[in-house]
Amino acid sequence: MKAALLQLNVSDDPSANLVQTTGMIAQAAGQGAKFVLTPEVTNCVSQDRAHQTRVLQHEADDITLKGLRQAAIRHGVWLSVGSLALKTHDPDGRFANRSFLIDPAGQILARYDKIHMFDVTVSETETYRESAGYRPGERAVVVDTPFAKIGLSICYDVRFAYLYRALAQAGAEVLLVPSAFSPVTGAAHWEPLLRARAIETGSFVLAAAQTGTHATQAGKPRKTYGHSMAISPWGEVLLDLGTEPGIGLVDLDPGSVAQSRKRIAALGHDRPFEGP
Repeated sequence: MKAALLQLNVSDDPSANLVQTTGMIAQAAGQGAKFVLTPEVTNCVSQDRAHQTRVLQHEADDITLKGLRQAAIRHGVWLSVGSLALKTHDPDGRFANRSFLIDPAGQILARYDKIHMFDVTVSETETYRESAGYRPGERAVVVDTPFAKIGLSICYDVRFAYLYRALAQAGAEVLLVPSAFSPVTGAAHWEPLLRARAIETGSFVLAAAQTGTHATQAGKPRKTYGHSMAISPWGEVLLDLGTEPGIGLVDLDPGSVAQSRKRIAALGHDRPFEGP
């Protein structure tokens, strides 16, 4: 299976972003990709909640989801929509940060709402409170496909190793980490975290990412780290897209998952222990 990671630099305009993303899906399919992956918040990068309220939609009406399902059909590809920012019917008005796995017939096989919210103080000038605008998910998701069992996650989830262990122990062979990572934390932690999740579980890790400074109609522009990566089950970096938007191709060999897990069978070595 040839997978394509799309590294995007989207704005806060979902319509314009859809044109960019579907164009890159077409390019990836033309290069032989059968599994295409987009990053977190593929439809809209914005830190302005009022603007988000104006441009975001509910899942049933979302133009990005509809357009990407059509692209999967048009090009006959499996598609991981890393995530979309979507309106919900929650009384407090918070959005969902939701990932989708779409088959070549355009059917949605799985949904995953980001569990861990990015509530951090990176520095005196860089603070995020994702939970103020987004409600957290509550359910881990593994999807069975003809080419691999896939575990879904989103960005900040990568810091919580127990989630990936649970996904792998539930059968996941490929772990997805679509992201819009901070440049500061990305430079220090992105690659080590991705490699650790691959090594701990003996899984492929595929992480499509947003990159660069994101154009805005409202609010403060956001910057993201880029460096979309593919990591082998042995922890080797198979792909690093750097900081420019683009497409990276990688071949997935399911046999290497079984081989890595046979060499180090840590997923079966859990033991009970008393707390500290």
